[in-house]
Amino acid sequence: MKKILAMLMALLMVLSMAACGGNEAPEAEAPAVDAPEGATVLKIGGVGPLTGGAAIYGNAAKHGAEIAVEEINALGGEFVFDLRYEDDAHDAEKSVNAYNTLKDWGMQIFLGSVTSTPGVATSVEANADNMFYLTPSASSTDVLGGVENPLTGTVDIARKANIFQMCFVDPNQGSASAQYIYEKHLGEKVAIIYKNDDVYSTGIYNSFVAKAEELGLNIVSTTTFTTDSQNDFSVQIADAKDKGADLIFLPMYYDAASLILTQADAIGYDPTFFGVDGMDGILTVEGFDTTLAEGVILLTPFNADAEDEATKSFVSKYQEAYGEVPNQFAADAYDCVYAIYEALQGSGVASDASYSDLCDLLVAKFTGSDFVFNGLTGEDMTWDATGAVSKAPKGMVIENGAYVGMD
Repeated sequence: MKKILAMLMALLMVLSMAACGGNEAPEAEAPAVDAPEGATVLKIGGVGPLTGGAAIYGNAAKHGAEIAVEEINALGGEFVFDLRYEDDAHDAEKSVNAYNTLKDWGMQIFLGSVTSTPGVATSVEANADNMFYLTPSASSTDVLGGVENPLTGTVDIARKANIFQMCFVDPNQGSASAQYIYEKHLGEKVAIIYKNDDVYSTGIYNSFVAKAEELGLNIVSTTTFTTDSQNDFSVQIADAKDKGADLIFLPMYYDAASLILTQADAIGYDPTFFGVDGMDGILTVEGFDTTLAEGVILLTPFNADAEDEATKSFVSKYQEAYGEVPNQFAADAYDCVYAIYEALQGSGVASDASYSDLCDLLVAKFTGSDFVFNGLTGEDMTWDATGAVSKAPKGMVIENGAYVGMD
C-alpha cells in the first residue's frame, strides 16, 4: 500500500509541474550585443568612480568608452565589443572587488581603474592574472609597477609588463607644467598646494619641483592637505598670499581645486591658477561658481573645441547622448577602446580566447616598433616598455566658461 501511495504522489507531482510549465526549457539569455555572423565578440571591462566625489571622472570614462564601442560595433567588422563598467567610488578595495566581479562576468580585456590609487591596487591583480590593462586616466607611475600595493603595504612586483596608460604619467605632467610656466612667463613667484596622501598629487608635485629647480622657477610657498582636511584651505591660501605668489600650482582633482578658488576669492586673492588633467571637470562641479574658473590654465591632451572632424564628431555624439561637453577622461577612454581595436586587427583571435592569450598578443603589439596610434588625445602615439604613452600635452585656458587652446 505504501508503495502504491508513493507512486500516486509522484504521478500527481509530475502532472502538477506539467500544468505549471515546469517541464519547459529555461528561456535562453539574450545576447549582450548584436554581432554579425562570424564576428568575434570580446568582453571589455572597466572600473571607475561612478558615484561619489570623483564620479565626474568615472562616468566620463564610461561614456567615452561606450561611444567608441557603439561606433566599432556598428562597423560590422571582424570584432564586436561587449562593454561593462563597475563602480569603485574611488576606493582601492572596492576597485579590486569590482575587478573580480568583471572577471566572474568573463572579462577578457581590462580598461583598468579610472583614478590612480584604485589603479595601483587593480594593476597588481591584473598583473598577477596576466590580464591586459590599458587605463585611460590612472596616471601615477605606481600603476605601472615597482610600487607599494595600498591594500597590503608591500611591494608586489618590479615591473608590470601588461599594464599600460593612455594618459600622461604624473612625472611628465609635473615637469611639463614647470616647463610651460617657465617658457610662458606665467608667474614670478610660484606657490604649490598639493595632497600629500594621494599618489597622483604627490607624483606630480615631486617632478614639478625637480624641474622648477632646474629651470630656476621661484617657489615661495609649499603647503599640503589630506583627504580629511580638504574642506578648509585658509592656511594654505594665506601662506601663498602673504608670500606674494602670483601663480598657484594645483596638482589635484577638481573637487578640492574648486574649493581653493572659492576660498581665495572670498579674501580677494586672485593669482593665476595652474592645474593638470585632474582639474578637467571643474566647470561641472555642482554648486561651484564657474566664473571663478575664468583664466585657470591646465595641461590636457584633449580640446573639445578642436576643429578636426574626429573631435567634432565625438563631441557631437557625446553631447547628444549625455547632455554635456566631454572632458579629457572621456576622450582618453574613447582612445583606449580604439587603440585596442586597432591592435587586434588581423590577429584572428576567437570569441573564446583566454584573457591571458589576448594579453600576450596585445602587449607584443603595443610595444612593437610598428604600432602607432592616432586618436582624439594625440597623434603618432606609441608606448615604451614601461607601458607609458608618448604624446604631446596641450595648454588650455578657461575663457567664457569653455576650454580654449593656448599657443
